[in-house]
Amino acid sequence: HILTGAGRRVGMASTDGIYIGERRIDTGDCSGPLSAQKVLMNPAVDAAVLETARGGILRAGLGFDQCDVAVVTNIGEGDHLGLADIETPEKLAWVKSTLVFVVKPTGTAVLNAADPLVANMAEYCKGSVLYFALDGEHPILSAHRAQGGRAVFVRDNVIVLAEGEAITPLIPLADVPLTHGGRIGFQVENVLAATGAVWSLGLPLPMLRLGLMSFTNDLDKIPGRFNLLEIGGATVILDYGHNVSALERLLEAIASFPHERRTVVYSAAGDRRDGDIIRQGELLGDAFDRVILYEDPSVFRGRAPGEIAALFRKGLASGTRVSEIQEVGSALESVEVALKSARASELVLIQVDLIDESIDLVRRYLASDAAGRPIDLTEALQAPDSGAILAAQVID
Repeated sequence: HILTGAGRRVGMASTDGIYIGERRIDTGDCSGPLSAQKVLMNPAVDAAVLETARGGILRAGLGFDQCDVAVVTNIGEGDHLGLADIETPEKLAWVKSTLVFVVKPTGTAVLNAADPLVANMAEYCKGSVLYFALDGEHPILSAHRAQGGRAVFVRDNVIVLAEGEAITPLIPLADVPLTHGGRIGFQVENVLAATGAVWSLGLPLPMLRLGLMSFTNDLDKIPGRFNLLEIGGATVILDYGHNVSALERLLEAIASFPHERRTVVYSAAGDRRDGDIIRQGELLGDAFDRVILYEDPSVFRGRAPGEIAALFRKGLASGTRVSEIQEVGSALESVEVALKSARASELVLIQVDLIDESIDLVRRYLASDAAGRPIDLTEALQAPDSGAILAAQVID
């Protein structure tokens, strides 16, 4: 978005497809090396933004041998562990560090200082390193700046660029819609990472500010990435998060929402470890009143029908909040069940596995609800007479 605003012809490959400018030319998961090469070989592209997934790296590498900027946001507790002999977060970090290995000597690795496994990737970088973190006093940031290094962080609710001891205030979080006034922590971190990447590319700061001010998390720009909507008086969140670390961050983001009743639609891929699925069940059981589990054939991945739900139920059994558990066959059916039964002033978190199909279904509900609309949390917090939004206040 920021590069496009600066006049670049951008090609992007990600888990949501391949985009050349505003046009999507391929759908589905396009985060592997073949998709990267499609973008890089397109003559209309002069700037490539490429998501590089673990699976593609293990199968066939990156699809490119150098990059100007590498961004690694987090490893956390890891995902896809137990696959292809990657059993620990440390091994996963080793795979992901491939991206840092190929940074040009004139390039930059943008790394999360708050994740030790990511921060330690600096040793593999042939170019320079820029750290980002919510905490401007993080020891890694402080040590890096003491040596003249660059960093991006938040100070007094303002995004700050630092190079050594020099400080440049960039933009207040209140002016960055994606963060909802800074209330959604993981989106603030995403913004810091993007800011570091664009700054490393040398784009003018006014262009960077304009891009941050104009980017919103609506269904068109980033479908399934913490889209916050009002449908039928209920507050609905759509998010793709599907592992322990992502779920923990989502729960942090909604912790201050004052809804008395909370529903979640959720599942997990069958190739995840038993313990990871059980742990997600534990988290859901402590955070939601109603849990709707689905087992779409797309998530079986070697497991028998009912096996994934049984693992979730093991975790849910220890839940301190859950009082109702439903099992629904397909992903889309579960979304429809949740939306049809949602009450006014209820919070409904929907894990969107089939993003395009789920978004289409949600759009139909929005179109049929005259009051249906995206929610601006800042606006909502300042508007105590806003009905259902009163019950929706607080962000992968």
